[in-house]
Amino acid sequence: MTAQLLIGPVLRRVDGDRATLWLETSEPAQVRVDADGTGAGSAQTFSAYGHHYAIVVVDGLALGSATPYRLLLDDRQVWPESGSEYPPPVIRTRAADDRDQPVSLVFGSCREATPEASGRRLPPDALDAYARRLMADPEARPDTLVLLGDQVYADETSAKVRRFLRRRRRNGHLGPTDQVVAFEEYTKLYLESWRDPEVRWLFSTVPSVMIFDDHELIDDWNTSASWRADMARQPWWRERISAGLASYWIYQHLGNLSPDELAADPLFQKVSTTDDATELLRDFGNRVDDPESAHNTDVPYQWSFALDLGRTRLIVLDNRCNRVLTPGARAMLPAAEWDWFLDRAHGDYDHLVVGSSLPWLMPHAFHHLEAWNERLADSHKPRVAALGETMRRTFDMEHWAAFGKSFAALGELFRRLGEGGPEAPGHRVGAGGAYGAPASISVLSGDVHHSYVARADFGHAMATPVYQLTCSPIHNEVPLPMRPLMRAAWSRALAQLARGLARTASVHRPALRWKRLAGPYFGNAVGTLILDGPVATALIEGTTKAGELFEVASVDYQR
Repeated sequence: MTAQLLIGPVLRRVDGDRATLWLETSEPAQVRVDADGTGAGSAQTFSAYGHHYAIVVVDGLALGSATPYRLLLDDRQVWPESGSEYPPPVIRTRAADDRDQPVSLVFGSCREATPEASGRRLPPDALDAYARRLMADPEARPDTLVLLGDQVYADETSAKVRRFLRRRRRNGHLGPTDQVVAFEEYTKLYLESWRDPEVRWLFSTVPSVMIFDDHELIDDWNTSASWRADMARQPWWRERISAGLASYWIYQHLGNLSPDELAADPLFQKVSTTDDATELLRDFGNRVDDPESAHNTDVPYQWSFALDLGRTRLIVLDNRCNRVLTPGARAMLPAAEWDWFLDRAHGDYDHLVVGSSLPWLMPHAFHHLEAWNERLADSHKPRVAALGETMRRTFDMEHWAAFGKSFAALGELFRRLGEGGPEAPGHRVGAGGAYGAPASISVLSGDVHHSYVARADFGHAMATPVYQLTCSPIHNEVPLPMRPLMRAAWSRALAQLARGLARTASVHRPALRWKRLAGPYFGNAVGTLILDGPVATALIEGTTKAGELFEVASVDYQR
């Protein structure tokens, strides 16, 4: 049969004169990318669970250029589509010496499927709106799109997917009738979401990196050890977690890796050279979810990743899969992965950007409540610990504040980097001489279904400004009754009440303070961070009822 292009191409990494593109086809095929005669690449599709995928490395691209490309399956052009009204897809590379070239990152999280597919009347999709604006001005392409979790919703499915699930449940496939379990079911989520016409074009011409949050697997994924134990008793859970992680690895994680990292990844080398990778990936999904893995000195598989764009370093952290959930020793990252993060956080760059699906700096009242709850859940009194655990799971108390040691460690890292000086871990020698502090530190986050900008205050003057930039949702909504509470959580009065409660459990005051500068905004939104010389500019844009973008907040900061 003739292979058809099901999803993609999705332009993922652009590293120097090389780029990677990901796609899914209906049948096995030879895939070729022709970048206007200046760059090319080819790959054979690999197969798993009856599906066919390819990731193509394109070599020899001209530096400092925007090169149109064509995608061919078995020598037939399938992208751009014949008669397409959209601008031609291009691969844009940075200049050979890009130290003075600005870096632009577009970011956000929490995107349900298109309105037609979701069955819910949601406000206009901010990613669709951004794509339409970019179509009108393709030269304004950002360097990278950073998607910070909940790219698909395995536990909040559309009417179309639910119909498919009901048919499968009647045929004996275990699981809830409204949530996906098997790999085949996960594929429907990506097919539904990533074939949105505007988003499909956007993905084909703007590089993207991605990290999961909970909804790629299930709401409240890895909230606590007790949560894991309860889920393990569900007869369908082993298949769900294995298929969920395998599908995430294929659809999202592979594209986060550079060509060199792909070549060095043992799993990818096995998967791409075997006739059928189903059992390899099923075993992989089970193995990387091993609840004992967080206690080991080695991380079984690292989902966090890093890349450099000019003088900007982007580090994106896994806030979900590799958490340490042991009461009294909770950590957002296990020791080996934290050490990796520390190593990447030091080096020769001007701006540090940390991608974290969960916000580091939350509304003050929520922060104090989560810190108080962690202390209750760690109590040596069984009834108190049980109450704390119930509250943790009922009210989603699982952000950085609920992993207090990790919250403090991240703040301490930023303080030491931001103070600079020859003894600071961030000290390095740049072209202009010795300097020890980044021009800016920005934490990009989503999850909480409202957008805001906050600045950290470490109690003394620091060379480096540290900002929390939260943009969520791209396409979802907060129930109206919840909005007053979320807005009040930023108020001084409610924060003082929550802080008083935290003191009753002997929770120490955080070593830093933070001030909200913009927000909260509750509509669908997309964020942009522009790093130009010493200046960082954060922009959050919401969508109008007509599906156009408008400015919600704009903040400049610099060393």
